[in-house]
Amino acid sequence: MGLLDNKTAIVTGSSRGIGAEVAKILAGEGAAVVVNYRQKAPRANKVVGDIQTAGGRAVAVGADLTTQEGVQALASAAMEEFGSLNVLVLNASGGMESGMEEDYALKLNRDAQINMLNAAVPLMPEGSRVVFVTSHQAHFVETVPTMPEYEPVARSKRAGEVALRELLPNLADKGISLVVVSGDMIEGTVTATLLDRSNPGAIEARRAQAGKLYSVEEFAAEVAKMATADVESGHTEYVGGADYFGESV
Repeated sequence: MGLLDNKTAIVTGSSRGIGAEVAKILAGEGAAVVVNYRQKAPRANKVVGDIQTAGGRAVAVGADLTTQEGVQALASAAMEEFGSLNVLVLNASGGMESGMEEDYALKLNRDAQINMLNAAVPLMPEGSRVVFVTSHQAHFVETVPTMPEYEPVARSKRAGEVALRELLPNLADKGISLVVVSGDMIEGTVTATLLDRSNPGAIEARRAQAGKLYSVEEFAAEVAKMATADVESGHTEYVGGADYFGESV
């Protein structure tokens, strides 16, 4: 018996990296998983294929979460494909990509998170769990300066977390819990790569400060654990290096 047998999970931004690994782990625990991508269908289909090969259930759904249509399509897919929605992992984030409009980071990291949650909540029964994935650099941005290149993203992700936490009373009324997972810089992620490109040596410096940076797989395992962990709603799970920011782990 898996911890998520007969349950359905949506993982936003799950065609690669942390989201893809979280989707695979949740499927391994028995969940039917909605794998979300914005543009790269082949990558999402490969994640679905890997899950199915391992005996799990999954479907890939293309949806731009900065649009209301995308948010609704993703929420609806869980019900249409699997008949339920019990876990929502808010993993999609961005803002360092080139060629995006000026307020894209805020649109994705704050507004899209709230819109996705609001679309999902009416479909989620009592006992459901929402997991928001963030970084220490964003979570602590008000008290610990971050790299200038990352600051707009960090501030938008922090705004997203604050806005989600404001919904805790509404979620409690419905018996739905929200957990935040905050991680240090993660080796091999798009964000880490872009940061190192704009600020060469930044990741190496952070690795030296923290002693170790988590891999994508290691961090994804911690995120996936929070889908079923026995913790209070509003709990923040710190993964790696948070003592540097003033929190012991």
